[in-house]
Amino acid sequence: MGGGGRNLPQLLGAARRWFDEGLLAALQAEEVDPVTATQLHVFTVLDERGTTVAELARRMGVTRQTAHQAVHSLIAVGLLEQTPDPESARRRLIRRTAKGRTVHERAEAMVGQLERTLAARIGEDAVTALKATLERPWGPPTEGLPS
Repeated sequence: MGGGGRNLPQLLGAARRWFDEGLLAALQAEEVDPVTATQLHVFTVLDERGTTVAELARRMGVTRQTAHQAVHSLIAVGLLEQTPDPESARRRLIRRTAKGRTVHERAEAMVGQLERTLAARIGEDAVTALKATLERPWGPPTEGLPS
């Protein structure tokens, strides 16, 4: 990694932290129940029909224990609930409660505001290009690497 600059994973991580910190501060300013960055991540990977803890962990790239702890802390404050999976009696699905849906909608609006703030700082064209680039399929990470 020459040139002394940060590599792409470091830059992407810093960008993620910028959004997380902005969102956490905005939620705190609106006096939403305090959440952590890990708990925020649960909300970003949770689908509407419900998701198992194991699937949440896979999507988040964390251990099942980490996902389980985040989920159960969000259940404790009334933002998530556990329901039986209609397709499997052994599995439980994690879903947003009505309160959780309201907080999620507010958080999405705040992310929109953060995107507008970023566009005002670095330019609308730069944000549009960044989003378009990140939406393109990258293919498997090992494709094209020497064996």
